[in-house]
Amino acid sequence: MIDFASWSVLTADFLIVLHLTIGGVTLCALLHLASAKWRYTIRPFAVSLFGLYPLAFALLLVLLAFGRKTFPWRDGHEHLSAWYNYGFLVAREIGGLAFVGWLYARFIRLQRISEASQQHWERFKSTAIAIPFTHVLYGTMVAWDFEMTLRPYWESSVYGMYHFVSNFGMALAFLVAMILRLDHAGRLASAVPERIDNYIAQMLLAFTILWTYLYFAQYLTIWYGNLPDERNRIQAMIDGDYAPLWWTFLVLKFMFPFCSLVFTYVRHSPGAIFAVACSIIVGTWIERFTWIAGTYPVGPFESAHQPMTGWFDVAATVAVAVAGYLLLRRALLRNEAIRPNVVAVESAA
Repeated sequence: MIDFASWSVLTADFLIVLHLTIGGVTLCALLHLASAKWRYTIRPFAVSLFGLYPLAFALLLVLLAFGRKTFPWRDGHEHLSAWYNYGFLVAREIGGLAFVGWLYARFIRLQRISEASQQHWERFKSTAIAIPFTHVLYGTMVAWDFEMTLRPYWESSVYGMYHFVSNFGMALAFLVAMILRLDHAGRLASAVPERIDNYIAQMLLAFTILWTYLYFAQYLTIWYGNLPDERNRIQAMIDGDYAPLWWTFLVLKFMFPFCSLVFTYVRHSPGAIFAVACSIIVGTWIERFTWIAGTYPVGPFESAHQPMTGWFDVAATVAVAVAGYLLLRRALLRNEAIRPNVVAVESAA
């Protein structure tokens, strides 16, 4: 039988895929609103991340279909608020992701024809303005449903922002790591100037600092209040079986990125940027798993299930990774961000 901690691997996989899906389009919208000249270079890669949308939707349906595994509060808790009504949860999650899919697809479509006429430009601009607001509101809802309210009566006023800031930084890290890997493999359709890597590295530094501020602000508020209902959840993760994971993601998401990216040389080194990006990606996955699986500590004579130590953990993550790779590769080809595989073209000829 798959326990909650093992099932949490699939939930963490879903959250990573989801925020990659919405993060690229949000970046394009922000760069457009800021009139950044380098948006034209980066947007074929950024919008390609939206190619993961079918996978994100499929994972959401699986998690909702097995609701008692995904949300243990469905058993044994009474007199919960209306937010915990499971029909309402299913409706808002499916409806929210469907609306995000429609809005983001509209943005991508309008982006292609935005300069065809003044009317197209105005429609594109109004859609771009709606994207950041949608990202924040939808990201907050996801943070509450899949992490914060997993433990009834536990709440944090900054958890929504803490969640989507962490994951947007991860999306930036994935984007720059993907570009650097494709460049190294000679697959880019056109060269990406090295200054673009530097720009994203600067954004990674900024989001690392912002995430750390929110991390400490949340911890300090809970520690200072010293209320058992709030403190016990974090205390169990810091001192319990998941303590090594807790301190690991803090190192991977703050200590290593900050101590590296603060130096100008690192922000101009593709190899160093790639290493920092990989550190943030892995750290974010561990963070998601720790917050989810660590919600319900095991008994005093049991050991908590560690990630990737069971067949389900590995099989689910490999399946998600393979599906994500195929969808992302198709999107990159469709957006002409990469060249077709030379070997495949020659064999077809």
